[in-house]
Amino acid sequence: MEKKMRFGIKSKIIIGYLIVIVCLFIAFIVLNSQISSLQKERNFIIDHDIEVHDLTNRIEKHLLDMETGQRGYIITGEASYLEPYNSAASSWEKDYNALYQLLNNNPNQQEKLEKIKGSIQDWIEAAGEPTIALKKENNTKELQQFFEKDPGRQYMDDIRSQFTSFRNVEKKSTETRATELDEKNQKIKIGLYGLLLFVTLISLAIAIVLSNSIVNTIKEVTQTIKRITASKGELKGRIKVRSNDEIKDLGIATNALLENIEERNWLQTNIAHAVTMYQGIASVDKLAEKFLFTVSEMTGASFGAFYVREENDKGDLFVKQAAFADRKGDAGRESFLIGEGLIGQAALEKRTLVINDVPDTYQLIASGLGDVKPKSIFIVPVLFEDEVIAVIELASLHEFTVLEQELISQVIETFGLTINGVIRRMEIARLLKESQAMTEELQAQSEELQTQSEELQMQSEELRMINEQLEERTKDAEEKSFELEAAKEDLEEKAYQLELNSQYKSEFLANMSHELRTPLNSILILSEMLEENSAKTLSEDEEEYARIIHSSGKDLLALINDILDLSKVESGKLDVLLAEMNMSELPDQIERNFSHVAEQKKVQLKINKAQDVPNIIHTDEKRFQQIVKNLLSNAFKFTESGSVTVSIQRVADHRLTTAMRTVDTDCWLEIAVADTGIGIPKEKHQLIFEAFQQADGATVRKYGGTGLGLSICSEFAKLLGGWISLSSEVGKGSTFTLYLPSLSNGLVDYEKVNFAYEEVAVSIEEAEPEAEITEIDHPVQPVEPSLPDDENVFQDKRVLIVDDDQRNIFALKTALAKQGMTIMTAHNGIECLEMMKNSEPFDLILMDIMMPQMDGYEAMQKIRGELKLVDLPIIALTAKAMKNDREKCLEAGASDYISKPLDLNQLFSVMRVWLVN
Repeated sequence: MEKKMRFGIKSKIIIGYLIVIVCLFIAFIVLNSQISSLQKERNFIIDHDIEVHDLTNRIEKHLLDMETGQRGYIITGEASYLEPYNSAASSWEKDYNALYQLLNNNPNQQEKLEKIKGSIQDWIEAAGEPTIALKKENNTKELQQFFEKDPGRQYMDDIRSQFTSFRNVEKKSTETRATELDEKNQKIKIGLYGLLLFVTLISLAIAIVLSNSIVNTIKEVTQTIKRITASKGELKGRIKVRSNDEIKDLGIATNALLENIEERNWLQTNIAHAVTMYQGIASVDKLAEKFLFTVSEMTGASFGAFYVREENDKGDLFVKQAAFADRKGDAGRESFLIGEGLIGQAALEKRTLVINDVPDTYQLIASGLGDVKPKSIFIVPVLFEDEVIAVIELASLHEFTVLEQELISQVIETFGLTINGVIRRMEIARLLKESQAMTEELQAQSEELQTQSEELQMQSEELRMINEQLEERTKDAEEKSFELEAAKEDLEEKAYQLELNSQYKSEFLANMSHELRTPLNSILILSEMLEENSAKTLSEDEEEYARIIHSSGKDLLALINDILDLSKVESGKLDVLLAEMNMSELPDQIERNFSHVAEQKKVQLKINKAQDVPNIIHTDEKRFQQIVKNLLSNAFKFTESGSVTVSIQRVADHRLTTAMRTVDTDCWLEIAVADTGIGIPKEKHQLIFEAFQQADGATVRKYGGTGLGLSICSEFAKLLGGWISLSSEVGKGSTFTLYLPSLSNGLVDYEKVNFAYEEVAVSIEEAEPEAEITEIDHPVQPVEPSLPDDENVFQDKRVLIVDDDQRNIFALKTALAKQGMTIMTAHNGIECLEMMKNSEPFDLILMDIMMPQMDGYEAMQKIRGELKLVDLPIIALTAKAMKNDREKCLEAGASDYISKPLDLNQLFSVMRVWLVN
């Protein structure tokens, strides 16, 4: 018989929703097409008709200006009245041509425009130009004769009449188009109502079919459960479900639950019965007999023996106190030592033994008709305070079931306390008799002790007087000791305050980093998504706003990192990681990072690398790159025109000073960054290397900045065993030179480096470079980043975001949802663990560290430890980017670590690696 295909409730609901969504999608496409057509017609009416009316009014205005200027000049003779006339005479034909071109699809209106043009030209020729000429000739007589007839008035009346007729036709045309647009709009509205009605009917039909298929099955299950409930505790009934879906799973689980409840009821009833039978028993042998009888009745055991521990010279001996189905006292041995036989071994190991393969030589179970071999043996030790105080052995004609074994085990859990209580009560009764005899003897001894007590009291009075004298001397010594201790505590307090201030500073910077990076993370992610404008819903101005927000957020992140780096350097907590660095790639890296900056500022970028520069040096590449990028950024910032030149060369041997030679290094490098910018006054050369300092206030106002870059560069150079020198002239530019050793044998002593800097400061300025320089000229090409296709990797992956900040959750959820992922969120570690226990497995977890109730460290440890999810990728996200944070996250169970604010490309790259692996 073929297995019935499983068609779950979820599948039914999803198919129903898919059908409704398809119908809605088709309706949306049809409606969108009609609305687009309607929008085009509306735009044509607005743009075309308004432009026609506007040009018509402008032509009339030009004609009015001409008429007004003509009459003003004739009346006053002032030449200034001719300016509007001449201006209008040169402009009206341009507007006329534009209007004529706009009506190229309406020949009738163009014909009327041609008549208007002829009338205007006739007025100019008959009334405009002649009268102005007569006025210029000062021919008043002919002017008077002309205005007595005044033919220009008739021309003007004709022109106005023609314009009125022209505008009336255009107005009727606009009204006609508007009427057609209204009719089309009404048709779209009717069609929309029809589509909505159609989709509604389909949705109702699907809902009725699905609900009937689900509700009918649930009713069957409910009726079965009600019948079981009405049976008043009778749990024999079972649920039968015909459908092959989740409800069938519910029925199976409910049946299993009923069986389990039935077994538990039996178990609890028998346990309660066993416990009640202990009451009122005062001796161990009666307790053992009662226990064996009760347990044998519950489990069907046919044979049994009860042994209780007693102490003797040989050690712990277990003695038989009772037996069940005993035949002339041969039910088991009378006693045994711990570790002797199976029963002794069970007592030694404190564990229960169940033997189903019983040997033929085992004690037979006697009955009236004969002896029967048992099928199963059950040996169980009784513990009290982790010590075995009794052992029980049972034998049965059937194998002990798991439920029977569990019953005995649970009864035994509290039985040790009962046995110990009975033994203690027997021991107390014995001791009570002995104590009564001893009380009489003690009473006689107490009278003797009272006499001795009076003698001791007199001696104690003498000792008290001696003690008072000693206390006075001790007091003087304690006062002097107190003064010394106060001075010591004062010094220790000052030392502690210094250490505490350093700790508070580190904690403050860590917390500041967290508080700033947390909202900054949301700003950067959301602004980057707005800048991409994938939905094409933003205007160009709004895209520019998003770019400005994203750029400002990156600037703020750079400032936070600078402050943290400076703090780490000052506190001596910045690690220097020495490794090989490829110097042959440095020119290409500089070109790639700063060519677009040079192109934007129209400044020439030159890179010169000497041939004697080694390809490989040993230094901290990350700190080296930070120094070079800071120097180049400053050079481009303060250079408006000219060039920025980077020169890389090896310091020649004859230029090395004595102190530089004492440094254990392969070679010394000289990296000079020269610009043609504003320059720096000589008295400010030392000031600019201090934190939060710039040359003057005008520089800050014009170029911005915090004054941290050069301070950090100087400190990094010292950590790498080098230094930075400066030569500059105001108005001509500056040259910052980094001197750096190749540290193949580890870090150098800073005292030697500082002395070398002071010694070489003068000699390097005087020396001329002799190394052969090769200029590297690369074409300036902006690098376009390529975005990988993550669809196959991220599609339908279940991701859990654990973060207490709603802004971060919203930003991450929006970004990941666009990649096709299924997102779940938790606000702390406790919610995270509950969701992982109660929901389907996740493919990846994004875990914030700083959270209330349970932080990310503890949550990751519980996921790896308690939930045993060793292979589940967990990426730690934290804004508290301090020393050893990465190591702490990895030790707690994180698969990888990213600090906030997040770079989406970096996040997607890390997620891709772990999801693929």
